[in-house]
Amino acid sequence: MIENLKRRGFWIVARTCFTLYRWFPLFGTLRASIGIIRRGQTFLVIQRNDGRGLSLPGGIAGRKETEEQTLRREVLEETGLSVTAQELRLRYGSTIDVPCTISVFEAEASGELKDSWEGSPRWMTAPELEPRLLESQRPVLELLRKISAGLPGVPGETLSETLIETHGKVHDRSSAER
Repeated sequence: MIENLKRRGFWIVARTCFTLYRWFPLFGTLRASIGIIRRGQTFLVIQRNDGRGLSLPGGIAGRKETEEQTLRREVLEETGLSVTAQELRLRYGSTIDVPCTISVFEAEASGELKDSWEGSPRWMTAPELEPRLLESQRPVLELLRKISAGLPGVPGETLSETLIETHGKVHDRSSAER
């Protein structure tokens, strides 16, 4: 009963906050960090309680929080795991949910998985999670495919080097320049 109330509470809070911030972006572009945590060929995702689908663990940064601090806090809150190592792999902008710059880390974590009011952690392969991943996190899919295939990615890759954003959609610069 308490768990159902928490889940419903998260649904209300999340939906209300996203809607209000889209209408009134008082703090401008927000910052967020998300983590790619892998176990074999599977990745850790959160089945969100707000009904929006799956997301990689992570969230919005606090005012004075670094990208790494945000990643550690959010992964712990959402999964119960402690981040033990992280490497910045990608940074991109999105206006899909709210105006936000998203830092993507490949991370290692330890501990025991647990549910949170935000959702339930699950291990899924890239093809399994792809159709249900939040639209704002879809730019990460190519990186997930590279990691699954054991292909090298470019550590510290940034939006300005490889991707451009147009009306909330992210495109490969090489195809946009043709």
